[in-house]
Amino acid sequence: MDERVIYVTSTAGAFTLAEVEALQARATLIGASMRGEVGLDVVAELGQKDALLAADVQSFLRVERGGMLTPEAWPEKGQVMAHLDVLKTDAVEAELLTGESDIKVAARMIADMGPSEVVLTHRDGLLVYAEGRFYEAGFFPQQLVGRSGRGDTSIAAYMARRLTASPAEATIWAAAVVSLKLEAEGPFRREISEVEDLIRQKYRT
Repeated sequence: MDERVIYVTSTAGAFTLAEVEALQARATLIGASMRGEVGLDVVAELGQKDALLAADVQSFLRVERGGMLTPEAWPEKGQVMAHLDVLKTDAVEAELLTGESDIKVAARMIADMGPSEVVLTHRDGLLVYAEGRFYEAGFFPQQLVGRSGRGDTSIAAYMARRLTASPAEATIWAAAVVSLKLEAEGPFRREISEVEDLIRQKYRT
């Protein structure tokens, strides 16, 4: 569940400053596929805006080598982290970043690098470190079909809910959305009422 091989057949290139300078939002999420798609200049521009800035660490750890995506050392880690409010990682990436296999220890170490909130996915669920506390929620898919996109769905759902709710509530919301997303290939296409039903059934007992 936590190990994948990803191939690169083409790329759309990098975002430019001109594309983000006029952007207005309450929150911005950097969710690139690999390093080079969002440069430090774009991150810095987004970091200056009056909005929450989140990023998926895959946007910077992954590089293309021989047609495959592989994680490598991240030279601009400190500079990028200084601009982020929220960082999303998975268990494997967290260990690459910190050298620590214990996900709670790794999450604290990542928070010390700059982001005030860390959203960490692992095979069993979601771990969030925010406001000096840990919040956890499991995944409950009826069948595991759509593994690809687990992280994207986690951070997108967390950030959307976080705009109006606490880290604890956003953690549960994101875990429930991901649970339903894992039941099918492709993006999340279920009804909000299904998310609410799953929360009542699995997370409020």
